[in-house]
Amino acid sequence: MSPTVRHPKRILLRSGKSPYDVFSVEQALHQDVIATNSGNLIFQDAAHKILETPDTEVFSNGGRTEVAAAARINAEYDAFVVPLANAFRPSFEVALQRLTRLISKLRIPVVVLGVGAQTGVGYDAARLKRIEPTVRAFCSAVLERSASIGVRGEFTETYLRDMGFKDVEVIGCPSLFMYGNELDVRKEVPGLTADSRIAINGSHSAVAKQGLGRVITRTRERYPNLRFIGQNLSDARQLHWRDLSDPVASRVTAMPTHPDHPMYQEDKVRVYVDPITWIDELRPFDFSFGSRIHGNIAALLAGTPATVLCGDSRTLELCRYFEIPHQLLDKVAKDPEATDPARLYEQADFSGLTGNHRERFERFTGFLDKNGLQNTFTHGDGGAAFEKRMRSLSFPPGVRPWNDTDLASLTTRFGWLHTQVGELSKDNDRLRRELARSKRAKDAVPAPAASVYRRARRVVGRALHPGK
Repeated sequence: MSPTVRHPKRILLRSGKSPYDVFSVEQALHQDVIATNSGNLIFQDAAHKILETPDTEVFSNGGRTEVAAAARINAEYDAFVVPLANAFRPSFEVALQRLTRLISKLRIPVVVLGVGAQTGVGYDAARLKRIEPTVRAFCSAVLERSASIGVRGEFTETYLRDMGFKDVEVIGCPSLFMYGNELDVRKEVPGLTADSRIAINGSHSAVAKQGLGRVITRTRERYPNLRFIGQNLSDARQLHWRDLSDPVASRVTAMPTHPDHPMYQEDKVRVYVDPITWIDELRPFDFSFGSRIHGNIAALLAGTPATVLCGDSRTLELCRYFEIPHQLLDKVAKDPEATDPARLYEQADFSGLTGNHRERFERFTGFLDKNGLQNTFTHGDGGAAFEKRMRSLSFPPGVRPWNDTDLASLTTRFGWLHTQVGELSKDNDRLRRELARSKRAKDAVPAPAASVYRRARRVVGRALHPGK
């Protein structure tokens, strides 16, 4: 049964951090505020902006979903809003179960924005059969606390309806509504040339298994002003720390974020820990393409034309819904001409994306209204106060490859490590005293400081022997 619709005054938003929180690069990576993928912050920040009105405050939960926090959430907030991406996938099952346990304890409305199921571009849901009980439990818990559940696109809608859920609405992703019913994307140049500024993006899987590595290599040879934009936490750690501890990422040397890749050595790689800097730095680019949906949405929000090379259902259904220019990665990766940016740029048609954006925005705000949520574009100042506050803050620039050993670079990194080791040493001293008093030291010896010491040794070694 759906709860009575009311307008909440205090919303708890599932997000890695508040848009207003400024973290240094070191802090952001250490705390993983991007929840392993910086694309998460784009739709989370958009949701925060959209839901913040003169009558409504929005608070980030920092990505924490402890069931023990349910009583406090019930007491302090009027609604729990959950923007999600490809949450219906086997690798996210444990996290989804944990989220379901929390939601089951809540007495306040719970609204899901843009959840998606992930399978191949053929939309075969067979690989999701194993997690169906988990998905069913999650959707049931949500729909007991909301009027409907918002999904990313056609595949997820069919997937849930086939399970018997009727209150399912296709609303896309909040990210493309960051500026409300306005979305201005246009080709500023008649065609791309060797001098054009081009951004490319992609996952480790797309690079290693779906042919994107070849596309990157060919594009780098033709377009010297190419920049690769990574999104994973491992990408950022490779750039900032030359950290190769991730067993998967360290093996994919064709990924430009890997220290052995030529683009890394040419300083043509970035990872952003804040959407505002990400979008701003894409504004002067002529074109963006690759397999990352939010990497290309960041470009579209900047007004930069983009084409998505779809490798799975989560990117494909979102491209189809928003009418984003796209190609199937497995069909074009082997053809050098098919993936040449100049050709993709020429083929890209943005009339559906921009021309039908207002209709999709009204559908999205209608979903919010149905679930008792106000939005800044209808009930507020259109996000003006949000944008003014964001522009008053000083966010760190994009994470760049660590190719230098100059004193300033070393000082910044070592200073942070020194501070972390000091703090962990204090924590360890406190824990030792507590353990000594409880006489259970053997069962709970703390280990966090050791990992920081190991990382410090690795960083020092790379600084002193950069060729290794």
